Amino acid sequence: MWLYAARRLLMTIPIAIGVTIICFALIYLAPGNPIQSLLPPGATAQDVIQLKHAYGLDRPIPVQYLIWVGHAMTGNLGISIQDNQPVFGEVKRALANTVPVAAISVTLAFAIALGLGILAATRTGGIVDRLTTGVAVLGISVPSFWLGVILVIIFAVELGWLPAEGMGPSGSDNFSFFRWADAKFAIMPIIALSVLPLGILMRTTRASIADVLALDFIQTLRAKGLGRTAIVVHAIRNALPQILAMGGLQLGYLIGGSILVETVFTWPGTGFLLNKAILTRDIPLLQGTILVLAMAFVGINLVVDLIQTAVDPRIKRA
Repeated sequence: MWLYAARRLLMTIPIAIGVTIICFALIYLAPGNPIQSLLPPGATAQDVIQLKHAYGLDRPIPVQYLIWVGHAMTGNLGISIQDNQPVFGEVKRALANTVPVAAISVTLAFAIALGLGILAATRTGGIVDRLTTGVAVLGISVPSFWLGVILVIIFAVELGWLPAEGMGPSGSDNFSFFRWADAKFAIMPIIALSVLPLGILMRTTRASIADVLALDFIQTLRAKGLGRTAIVVHAIRNALPQILAMGGLQLGYLIGGSILVETVFTWPGTGFLLNKAILTRDIPLLQGTILVLAMAFVGINLVVDLIQTAVDPRIKRA
């Protein structure tokens, strides 16, 4: 187990290097010039040179990359051009707001998908299977940001049951899911974010368990007189690694890909921060946010692989 974990950890090194190269390349691929947004209208060429020197943009590209990577490894992701604040601090605060909502969304989707997927897999072709398939297709097809807008219109504007935006009266620094005054602000973002993973996990669960139930060893268990519940438990144990892998991927997607939903609800998470960095052309903030999110995604995949191996030791990997 430890040898496998070490091997998987080593495999993430080239991925991490590739991520840093892509993040660094953003400064040259992004449209516009972020330096120009900091200069007054009457700025001279000398002012441009001084500002480029202050941000290290006058050095050779390989030198800039090595300096940036070296600083990033120590937690120094640079200074935000617009806010003049350390990027690491801003990303850390945003990540602390995104991770709980994403984790709750995936956990909720996983629990519902597991129950409905099992019902559909054990009743293939029936009404329950068709209804579950319809719900899954709807969940996959409906855009999360559009659903967020619909939720705001219904529950915030028309009914007035839930607040439309923000993180509560106490703000993001003092937000608590255990206080209703704060928690009600997270209900609609969680619902909007959970629909897509619900559809994907429901289909994955249904297909995985149905495939296991069609295997020969299941027929042998039935021939030996094993009960229906015990057989389903065996099927779940064999299908669980694949379901867990998909759940881990969905968590990674939500942490890094909730930009539109967080923008709709003005939720100050990583997606909202990315949107802010793009609109203001804040390259250091954009680089740092994408780097942290990419590394978080790699880390989640590593953890999921280890959990898969722990759940089913028979899994063989080269």
